[in-house]
Amino acid sequence: MSDGTPAPVRPTLEEVARVAGVSRATVSRVINGSPRVSPDVLVVVEKAIAELNYVPNRAARSLAARATMSIALVVPENAHRFFGDPYFADVVQGISERLDDSDYVLNLQLTHPSSPSEKTRRYLLGGNVDGAIVVSHHSGDHFLASLGRSLPVVFGGRPLGQIANPGDYYIDVDNRLGARRGVEHLIARGRTRIATITGPADMPAAVDREMGWRDALAGAGLSDHRIAHGDFTEAGGIRAALVLVDEHPDLDAIFVASDLMASGVLLALEERGLRVPTDVAIVGFDNSPYATRGRIGLTTVAQPSLEMGVVMADTLLRLLAGEQVEHVTMMETSLVVRDSS
Repeated sequence: MSDGTPAPVRPTLEEVARVAGVSRATVSRVINGSPRVSPDVLVVVEKAIAELNYVPNRAARSLAARATMSIALVVPENAHRFFGDPYFADVVQGISERLDDSDYVLNLQLTHPSSPSEKTRRYLLGGNVDGAIVVSHHSGDHFLASLGRSLPVVFGGRPLGQIANPGDYYIDVDNRLGARRGVEHLIARGRTRIATITGPADMPAAVDREMGWRDALAGAGLSDHRIAHGDFTEAGGIRAALVLVDEHPDLDAIFVASDLMASGVLLALEERGLRVPTDVAIVGFDNSPYATRGRIGLTTVAQPSLEMGVVMADTLLRLLAGEQVEHVTMMETSLVVRDSS
């Protein structure tokens, strides 16, 4: 018979997490012997377990052990653009290099540029992956923008035009500053009628690069009306360059928002009999293989795409291990001067 004394309250996983100052998920990983916990965090959690005399619940341990050890790389682009743009190749290479040192595997999810398919939605939220890396956002990616509320997510690039949402983690370069420096280089070379070919208007990187072009021209008191819109493809660069030359035959330079488009610009200018850089100087953005594949080396703003992939993966791995990480990591760009300017 009971003597009326209340039974001692069994400490919970949440209490251990509170005492240790980590997430519930991190405590669960420690209990289940996961290798994804740093030594410092392991010591803190084990101390809290001992202090509270916590005994894991077997049923809870069984559920916690169902980690997929899989990470999704979500790219809202069609296959042609994904496999045709060397930026993605560098990012994936960097992600893969970092994951090689972990137990995680990477799976690729290509989805519609304006909104993910229902199948992608079900897959990401159905317990099939432990976290996700999202690269190449468009302004219609409302589901992907809110994905971090349900899953550990790292964005490659600033999402959706805002500076940062609470809880967002993203890796980016200062596209606006990089573009401004590229255009300032053209101004320093004596160019005064400088056009631009932008990327898609629904992508933050493209918007920022256009703003950098405008910043540089405004600082020099030059006009910013010579503009054509591209789509980050070589064919799009050709089309936009032909429009610019027809509408603004006086232009003497073009800042192009990607090297892939710039390679198309070089072809278009050659078709029109214009010499680079004598008649028209060109600056691109990326420092991809397209910058050096042709007869004229392309001056370009270099971004560390491979290193960005490494940092994206490392940030997600640290999140999954329960570590505290910076919400925003900005990486440096640099100007690489070649023959086109």
